[in-house]
Amino acid sequence: MRIKLSKATTGREQSHGFTLAEVGISLAIIATVFSGIILAYTQATYRAEWTGYSLAAESLAMKQIEQARSARWDPANIQYKNDIYSLSMQGSNYSAGVLKGYTWTNLDLPTTGTNFVRATNYVTVKPVTLSTPGSNIMIRVDTVWSFQWRAQTKLFTNTICTYLAPDNKQPEDL
Repeated sequence: MRIKLSKATTGREQSHGFTLAEVGISLAIIATVFSGIILAYTQATYRAEWTGYSLAAESLAMKQIEQARSARWDPANIQYKNDIYSLSMQGSNYSAGVLKGYTWTNLDLPTTGTNFVRATNYVTVKPVTLSTPGSNIMIRVDTVWSFQWRAQTKLFTNTICTYLAPDNKQPEDL
């Protein structure tokens, strides 16, 4: 036995599709989502580039600190020259026991052509008074570098500071 089902019709046929308003709203939602994703990728790229510059500047500051730490310094032994106060710097200025100067170089970043970034190390070497005056010194390096962020160039500074005690080595052991 066959059963025949009939549809009730309202006079016009039903269409299965989207209206123009539904298509417009869905396109607006898709455009908003994709523009957010593209903006997030762009910001992540800027942040990754800034982080690379910052780490290269930190490395440059550590290089300067290591140069100062490897210099010979013993204020108790005046038989030889203390190398800590003769670091290779430009614009060196020694007054009231404080040595100030600067060095500059390119950041250690991959470059092509002329897109290198210069950084300047401002170095300060000064005595620290603890229990015995002149027994320790502080070495501070401020590395200043530039970064272009949305059509404007901003300066950033990485600072490293360390304290040193005298070598207390015998000159004949060197």
